[in-house]
Amino acid sequence: MAEALVDVLWFIEGSEDEQMDPDDAVKVLEGVSHLVGQLSVDQRSEWNDLLRTMAEAESDSARREFLEGFPEGFGLLDDEG
Repeated sequence: MAEALVDVLWFIEGSEDEQMDPDDAVKVLEGVSHLVGQLSVDQRSEWNDLLRTMAEAESDSARREFLEGFPEGFGLLDDEG
C-alpha cells in the first residue's frame, strides 16, 4: 500500500501541467500531507523506516531523492523530535 501511494505521489510530483492540472496536483499533495499529519508518532516512525528502506533499494537516483525527501516534504518529521 505504501509503495502504491508513493508511486502516485511520485507521478503527481513529476507531472507536467499538460498531464495534470497544477491546482489539482497541489490539492492532492496537501491532502496527503494532512493525512500523514494525523498519524501517531509510532506510525510516522514506521513510515519513515519503510521509506528509508525503499530509498536504499531504489536504483533510480531521482526517485531515491524523492523517497529520501518524503518524510520532510510530507510532514512526517514534525513531531519526532
